[in-house]
Amino acid sequence: MNINGEFTTVVSGMSFTEGPRWRDGRLWFADFYTHAIYSVREDGTDLRTEIEVPEQPSGFGWLPDGRLLYVSALDRRVLRREPDGTTVVHADLSSIAPAQLNDMIVDSVGRCWLGQFGFDLMAGEDVETATLIRIDPNGASAVVAADLWFPNGIVITDGGGTLLVNETFGNRVSAFDIGAGGALGPRRDWAVFGPLPESRNVGEIIAQGPVAPDGCGLDTEGRLWIADALGGRVIRVAEGGEILDTIAPGTGAFACMLGGDDGRTLFVCCAPDFDKHARSAAREAEIRAFRVGVPRGGQP
Repeated sequence: MNINGEFTTVVSGMSFTEGPRWRDGRLWFADFYTHAIYSVREDGTDLRTEIEVPEQPSGFGWLPDGRLLYVSALDRRVLRREPDGTTVVHADLSSIAPAQLNDMIVDSVGRCWLGQFGFDLMAGEDVETATLIRIDPNGASAVVAADLWFPNGIVITDGGGTLLVNETFGNRVSAFDIGAGGALGPRRDWAVFGPLPESRNVGEIIAQGPVAPDGCGLDTEGRLWIADALGGRVIRVAEGGEILDTIAPGTGAFACMLGGDDGRTLFVCCAPDFDKHARSAAREAEIRAFRVGVPRGGQP
């Protein structure tokens, strides 16, 4: 059903927000073109710059001991902030990631799971499928899945047994069983919204796709809130692909995550579009909050 409830604006005046995470009473998020990761209270007060990322932030998370891991997208590295505030390279992925890095999560044992573009989206190159990468707590990295259509938002189900990956240009959410040591089982469909693209042209794919799943977050019923990057909406999806609820924030929606003190606040990263040149030149991005009925589940 359509949810027409009122929203509150938590953050405004940003360039292009991504990767919302709820931790210790604060919403954390990346902003691409101000080149930083920020945090803020649920009511929008006490905005802090947590760390600057000159080569563009994206996904991030925390090791079990509390150290921050975060993507430096353009130079294809994952960095780590040490307790004394210094920054070190956790993993250099330039040899296995041919294009800029994308969203990333850190699981409960400290493994990173992240996707990559696979091609230069902002230059208008033809779409190439991409890989999913795992980084172990010691910084060792490996490709664990291939032939994904722009792997984007990632979550792990409650219990830690299944990895879900949104494929923005593939009209689908893919699932992988997580085995011992972080090995992944074969890809299977978790939700399918349409066929795989018949073209490699970005414009033609955009025109064809009914849903472009971007950032996402699970709730305790195992439903997945998904930002539809081309549809200007956030959808709540059941396994199999049924769309249960829809929220239209009145602008583009590119990531979402449940959080807040009771886990029932859906934070949505909003902007007019995802064009690099337009977003880097303006400060029109916001994070809007909607109240929902089912609280946060899964990881992150």
